[in-house]
Amino acid sequence: MPEVLAFATDDASCQFHRTTITRREPGPTEVFFEVAYAGICHSDIHTAKGEWGPTTYPLVPGHELAGIVTEVGSAVNKVQIGDRVGVGCFVDSCRACENCRAGQEQFCTGPGRTIWTYGARGRDGLPTAGGYSQGITVEQDYLIRLPDAIPFEAVAPLLCAGITLYSPLKRWGVGPGTKVAIVGMGGLGHVGVQIAAKLGAEVTVISQSLAKEADGLRFGATHYYAMSDPATRKALRSSFDLMISTVAADSNLDDLLGMLRVGGALVDVGLPEAPSTLRLGSLIGGNRVLAGSQIGGIAETQEMINFCAEHGVVPQVEIISGDEITGAYDKVINSQVRYRYVIDTSTF
Repeated sequence: MPEVLAFATDDASCQFHRTTITRREPGPTEVFFEVAYAGICHSDIHTAKGEWGPTTYPLVPGHELAGIVTEVGSAVNKVQIGDRVGVGCFVDSCRACENCRAGQEQFCTGPGRTIWTYGARGRDGLPTAGGYSQGITVEQDYLIRLPDAIPFEAVAPLLCAGITLYSPLKRWGVGPGTKVAIVGMGGLGHVGVQIAAKLGAEVTVISQSLAKEADGLRFGATHYYAMSDPATRKALRSSFDLMISTVAADSNLDDLLGMLRVGGALVDVGLPEAPSTLRLGSLIGGNRVLAGSQIGGIAETQEMINFCAEHGVVPQVEIISGDEITGAYDKVINSQVRYRYVIDTSTF
């Protein structure tokens, strides 16, 4: 069985250290690929710190993986050795339940449910380990083909950040003539601005301050507002068809809902740790919708990657080594990255 170098944390302090983990030999329909790059998502941090519930340690996070196929099972027919492939937030599901058949494998209700890329239990009964590693074994049906048009070192964040924004933008019919607001200009938001603009929407960024305004306009936004400015609420009242909040901190939902047009929707993808509250009148008063969205299925993720390749949507990344992961977590929490840290696993 292949052994690969990885970086793990032994507890919620998130002090990452080099280690070795064992991957299973590929079965008939499985692929082993060498991970070249792995993005750091805020979800990794929430999980590693135990903020979303109990975490099993040692933990090797990472659900934004890009690499090269080096070994294939005897029945693999979708990829071949040398192909660029990626893995997102999950690596398996039952394939037979209603949600899996509908292309929503992230909501699998069958035996074992959705098997997440890390922090879950795989089909072999062992804990899954993520992309902060030099290789992984995955079922071919859960791989994403990575087009050469997207720089290899920048493509990994699309496997989570990209699909997290693409899915609600498509679901709510964003296109020419629609007005969209992206709340938050971090790892998720900066990709969402690009995708919404390429879909043809008029895009507004609502951030805490104007510190990233130049970047927001460069990514395709037409307008940029600071939520810290008391005039913003009034200026944007009843403005948007769709708002997507990428903020993982508490937000004033009533203020955001008030910025929607009649029948508009506010979609949360940030998953704040603390419970949120709102006045139901904020919804009823304008036939407004408050919704959530969680990544996307395999087919939609491939559709998103192809869209980004065709339209030049590229995450802005900072490449780091394995030894820099611990410090990078602190910088993500303090919003000091522009806009996604990507680990170069050759540094392991």
